[in-house]
Amino acid sequence: MSTSDSMTSDTQKIIAVSVGEPAGIGPDLAVLLSQRSAFNAQLLFCADENLLVSRAQILGLSFSFDRFDPAHPELFTGSIGVWHHPLQVPVKIGSPNSTNASYVLHALDSAAKLTASGISHALVTGPIQKSVIEESGISFTGHTEYLAQQFNVDKVVMLLVGGNLRVALATTHLPLKEVPSAITVEGLFSTIQILHHDLVTRFNIKNPKIKVAGLNPHAGESGHLGMEEINIITPVIQRCLALGQDIEGPFSADTLFLDDSLKDVDCVLAMYHDQGLPVLKTKSFGQGVNITLGLPIIRTSVDHGTALSLAGKKEASIDTGSLKEAIDLALSLHK
Repeated sequence: MSTSDSMTSDTQKIIAVSVGEPAGIGPDLAVLLSQRSAFNAQLLFCADENLLVSRAQILGLSFSFDRFDPAHPELFTGSIGVWHHPLQVPVKIGSPNSTNASYVLHALDSAAKLTASGISHALVTGPIQKSVIEESGISFTGHTEYLAQQFNVDKVVMLLVGGNLRVALATTHLPLKEVPSAITVEGLFSTIQILHHDLVTRFNIKNPKIKVAGLNPHAGESGHLGMEEINIITPVIQRCLALGQDIEGPFSADTLFLDDSLKDVDCVLAMYHDQGLPVLKTKSFGQGVNITLGLPIIRTSVDHGTALSLAGKKEASIDTGSLKEAIDLALSLHK
């Protein structure tokens, strides 16, 4: 395919973007991103159009867009579109209101359905305030788990990319005390199979090399600091090796992320959220991307939160890097 053919192909792609928490930085990012001309795709924001116009005015920017009609998606031909989802109550910047939780989830559902139907080629999600959704009476632990439920998928895997690292998680948003019981032989094996499959099919890595962290300090110290490595993690790795997969571990997490340890490694599998992500975010914060593996669609996301203190402040240093990277990676994975 020639460069011109590739550009034409990309331009025809629609990326559905759920803007996220309306009181946070998501609307700012959408407006700022609309000023760029670097995307070879159509960006379709699922949000309240008046919210975006108002935020643009506060930031001293213009915001031009085409209104998207879900009944006639073929009429969307511009570079920036908005599928209008009205807010439940007016927004006070920096102060989330749980009444708008249904708005946030409605916009997310719409963006996901657009992608599932093939109208959009990928779903990119902006930051949400999980506590506000919980306060509204809706059980919600995060995008990853919510989308798995919406797509009726038994198992998904969270993968973050940034700083020349790929870090996947065996468990996601759990209290630390619940992590050990959540790591089981079948669950861990399933996680590695999804991770391996998507590294091959999404990232085009023919035979991915994956290193697996232990759960306990020093990977259990031969059972003196915990038995999960002996009873669960090592048997799962041996099972994967029998399938011909290049899986190694368990390794002590305190040295696993050293540069020498990660030579020629395609991905690290951490056992829990704060075991692997602090390292990746230290190397790439503001430029990293969160990906949900195991879904029937491509879903990427920013690697940061709602940044309530920065929202709507013209003088604030707002970096669109993570959202741009999420869109770029979504396009790359689609290819």
